[in-house]
Amino acid sequence: MKKAIRVLAALWLCAIASAFAADPADTIFVNGRIVTVDDGFTIAEAVAIRGQRIVAVGNNADVLELQSRGTKVIDLKKRTVIPGLIDNHAHFIRAPEHQEMRLDGVTSRKRALATLAGRVGAAKSGEWIVTLGGWSEEQFTDDPRGFSLDDLDRIAPANPVVLQAVYNHSYLNTAALKAAAIDADTPDPRGGTIEKDASGLPTGVVRGAGGVAFVAAKIPLPDGQQWLANVRKFVSELNAMGITAWYDAGGRGVSEKHYEAYKTLADRGELNARAFWTTIRQPGTPAEVDKVIAEIHQHTPFQGSDIFDNIGWGESLYQPATTNLLRNDFVVKPEDMREVRRIANAVAESGMFLNAHVEMENAIDAYLAEFEAINKVEPIKGLRWAFSHLDQVNDAQLERMKRLGMVAGLHSRPLIQGALMHKAHGERAWDMPPFRRVQDSGIVWGLGSDATAVTTSNPFYTLWFAVTGRMIGGRKVNRQTITRTEALIAHTRSNARFIFQESNLGSIQPGKYADLIVLDRDYFVVPAQQIKDIKPIMTLVGGKIVYRAGI
Repeated sequence: MKKAIRVLAALWLCAIASAFAADPADTIFVNGRIVTVDDGFTIAEAVAIRGQRIVAVGNNADVLELQSRGTKVIDLKKRTVIPGLIDNHAHFIRAPEHQEMRLDGVTSRKRALATLAGRVGAAKSGEWIVTLGGWSEEQFTDDPRGFSLDDLDRIAPANPVVLQAVYNHSYLNTAALKAAAIDADTPDPRGGTIEKDASGLPTGVVRGAGGVAFVAAKIPLPDGQQWLANVRKFVSELNAMGITAWYDAGGRGVSEKHYEAYKTLADRGELNARAFWTTIRQPGTPAEVDKVIAEIHQHTPFQGSDIFDNIGWGESLYQPATTNLLRNDFVVKPEDMREVRRIANAVAESGMFLNAHVEMENAIDAYLAEFEAINKVEPIKGLRWAFSHLDQVNDAQLERMKRLGMVAGLHSRPLIQGALMHKAHGERAWDMPPFRRVQDSGIVWGLGSDATAVTTSNPFYTLWFAVTGRMIGGRKVNRQTITRTEALIAHTRSNARFIFQESNLGSIQPGKYADLIVLDRDYFVVPAQQIKDIKPIMTLVGGKIVYRAGI
């Protein structure tokens, strides 16, 4: 009886699929190399789209049977097509605060200064020019150092300039110091230092994570309409890189107005990428934890859409128990882990997804111990809890994660911090993050960036790093490399699971959303050193062309 029911169900699904595919397609791509990234990693010639979804994938002749008078047929001319790239950990919702001058991928200090000069030349007098991370001095191959007050004042005498290197320090010119009211009498911010010369005057350098946040908070935010325009521009830049969806972990200064700008565009049907985010609070005291727990119990995720939705809670659960990539002195304190357990237990009681920022081996052990204890009372298997970063995870810890049904997110931060990681961690930095170890463990894992402050947003740089182990500028910093196929799966199909969209995204298959990108060269054929230089010439999100260049 059960077998008969299964047969009938299969026949019914086939009938539905056939009926779905029988209607004409809106758009058909032919004569391509369609890398589906399905379970069999099938390579096809053509793909047909109706509305927002894919209706057929296969050879040219079969797919063209869905052509009608109104169907648009696009000849790919043997170009490679892959699924839209999904970033499993980014801070993109914060990024449109400012129209930044980015130094992503810039390998010379000379070019960085020329980029600044060009931006100043196009700016209005008094307009702020800011770069809030995404670079470090170590990526400059000509002159790996920062920028003096004289350098910045000479180029930008009338515009406030802030050049933030990762979260380590910020370089300001005189106009920025004045606009931010930073002078000889300004006290050091908590967690930061305002560097001063022998006479007590600011040198233009503000150091430390607290100092970086102090400076960033001084930069004026845009008004509502400008903020919406910034979001549109930023998302279009993501589309041009091939990003069609991401998980957003929030971060410094993020408030409801950051999410509201994205939601407004999503509600209008004008958001051209999919953003799935978790609520972040980062309490620093037990009293603050009390308030967070009360909020968790009132929280209801999954009330949005397949374009914009809250999916749970994360990322720095309790600030005193948060590790730092560039430090190797993290001490596990029982009193801090008690607060971590209280927060995580509240999330488990609410049946929600949880993402936790954990990097160092001793911290991973401590968090796993708390999660295992919670699991005995409030089972978390099935909630897809995740650890982000996991730079020092070992085999035993990966096995413990698998038993809890957890997933692992690894990121491309050594692209700009690789040299700094070697200074902080020595020989161990060669295996941070351990891509090969995690891949071979069999755990569900995904590849992302952690952009924008600590690395570049460009997913082809992330793929390049995972395959070559090289930071921007070419220096080899990681020996845990993986294959191109493994990296692409981790940046597409695997990441769809992180955002609860595996039935909709991550591969080019009938029934899934038509999120895909057409490449200017073949990811699988170009020399490895050129992977970072690959550019989309067309990006589609839900069947809509959101970026087009040269096709």
